[in-house]
Amino acid sequence: MKGFFVALVIALLFVLALLLGSRNEQLVTINYFVAQGEFRLPVVLASVFFAGFLLCWCFAVYHIGKLKYALSRANRKLQKLEPQTATNPASLVSSGEVKS
Repeated sequence: MKGFFVALVIALLFVLALLLGSRNEQLVTINYFVAQGEFRLPVVLASVFFAGFLLCWCFAVYHIGKLKYALSRANRKLQKLEPQTATNPASLVSSGEVKS
């Protein structure tokens, strides 16, 4: 729920920046590798901001997913080991691990 509110605030700030920047009619030239184009400055700033925002979210989702996967694997290993320790706690000492 917290992430939703943060995304909502950022979206509102983005819209506010577009509204304030829409009065600026300055044209900027963007050179591509093979072409060039002239765009209004607020459009360029908005698209670069939005692209950066999406790129950051993609990295965040990747890392959060990787952490959740590692956590689920660790929980599965823990659940697999719990019945062994409940029946024979000495098995942990003999395998070189420390009992908690």
